[in-house]
Amino acid sequence: MTKLLILNAGSSSIKFSVFEYSAESEVLQLILRGHAAQRGASVEVLVQDDQGLPLVQSEQALPNGGFDHDAAMAQLLSWFDQPNAAWTFAAIGHRVVHGGQHYLAPVQITDSVLRDLDALVPLAPLHQPHSLKVIRLAQARWPSVIQVACFDTAFHTTQPMVALACALPRAITTAGVRRYGFHGLSYEYIASQLPRVLGERANGKVIVAHLGNGASLCALVNGKSIASTMGFSALDGLVMGTRCGSLDPGVVLYLLQERQMSAQAVSDLLYNQSGLLGVSGISSDMQVLLSSAEPLAAAAIDLFVYRIVCEMGALIAAMGGVDALVFTAGIGQHAAPIRERICQAYAWLGAALDTTANTQGQEQLHLPTSTLNILMIPTDEERMIGLHTLRIMLER
Repeated sequence: MTKLLILNAGSSSIKFSVFEYSAESEVLQLILRGHAAQRGASVEVLVQDDQGLPLVQSEQALPNGGFDHDAAMAQLLSWFDQPNAAWTFAAIGHRVVHGGQHYLAPVQITDSVLRDLDALVPLAPLHQPHSLKVIRLAQARWPSVIQVACFDTAFHTTQPMVALACALPRAITTAGVRRYGFHGLSYEYIASQLPRVLGERANGKVIVAHLGNGASLCALVNGKSIASTMGFSALDGLVMGTRCGSLDPGVVLYLLQERQMSAQAVSDLLYNQSGLLGVSGISSDMQVLLSSAEPLAAAAIDLFVYRIVCEMGALIAAMGGVDALVFTAGIGQHAAPIRERICQAYAWLGAALDTTANTQGQEQLHLPTSTLNILMIPTDEERMIGLHTLRIMLER
């Protein structure tokens, strides 16, 4: 049996999955998953079996310098260094947020690829450095194992040029300043599940709402991305946990010129101090805000929903209609009140939510009278990375 290790590094977490592949069955079977993730002032290390039962669960105080990817990776690697454990991997797959203009599909990682991806750090400063650090740590630990980079931007390369363009001088746009779109591995997984759930309607007009600490929407036609709310960077579009979403560029000029803020201070403000956290002044966690009686918590939720509803309308216009709405990711999967409010805003379009199914978190959320299929499908970026990694390994 062939084992694949999948690593998904975020700004304050490293998630991993281990899949097993049998050439006889041609099935990629999850056997282990876990993470080292920041939880408030602590770092939680969790390893679960394929049924979700914990094998290891521990919590340590967060270091003064914040989440440490080196230390987190060392803690995860210790699981694979157990005496008498047979953890030999045929390939390792990595989620990389930005592939730029040239990496349009998953690739085997080489020194040349790493240099190219280093050059893209300014385009995704919150994510790219952590992905590359974890890649290098994995290379040091398993130097002879095939390593594969899978890009969040790649899924959106099917968008028409008009959806990718920025209204800037040609010299700037040809240098790479354009819309890219993100969360592509999540959208690719959801697209792969639509035929199972929707049958022939999977080829119709679908909006997928990836709502989590990072949040975006994607318009799918025939299972392909034709428009998305994130653009040049992962700051664009919806209100997020700590990111502002769409913002008048004049605000950035004002902060630089009138408030005399440095570029680094503005970057920290937009990436780390805004969004749900900035508006509420309480938390970036939607569950915390939903349980709060504070007026500013309600204001943050109102803005989050309002921007989703508005951006969804733009994507419906881009597609010329809509057949289905799919919720996924942390908030999309677990926050029933948010799903309900979004669907209520589209009652005029014929969206009819089954409130009981919604409260129970079922896969199908619409009433028989609904003109839209309304679904909740948990995403699985790690499985998508695993499938791409397996393909590249088998093609060698």
